[in-house]
Amino acid sequence: MSIPSLDPPAPSALGYCTPLSGEPITAAQAEAVSRMFKALADPVRLRLMSMVLSHEGGEACAMCDLTEGFDLAVSTLSHHLKILHDAGLVDRDKRGVWVYYKARPEAMDALRTLFGSDLSTPPAEAG
Repeated sequence: MSIPSLDPPAPSALGYCTPLSGEPITAAQAEAVSRMFKALADPVRLRLMSMVLSHEGGEACAMCDLTEGFDLAVSTLSHHLKILHDAGLVDRDKRGVWVYYKARPEAMDALRTLFGSDLSTPPAEAG
């Protein structure tokens, strides 16, 4: 009678630890993307980002276009937009007394690449 081996089977025999199908992001990329996620983790900023992205034709939108639907002071919304700007998610352009915001294409590309999907289409709701 033989004694069974107590050595665990090789990982490849069990079907896990398979080779990567693509290149993982670098530490520097992870740092940059984590700043974006931190900025987007706030519901107000997530809604603001959605509004900026939803602006027709991808055109820049004025601060006054972004205040609808919020029960917050303009100064508070401005603070949230500054955080989105500092995280590299939006560009801002002052034109006279108005400040215009536009999504940064390279930031959207970075997020799109990370998730490998179209970020303009929200995921289906879980049932």
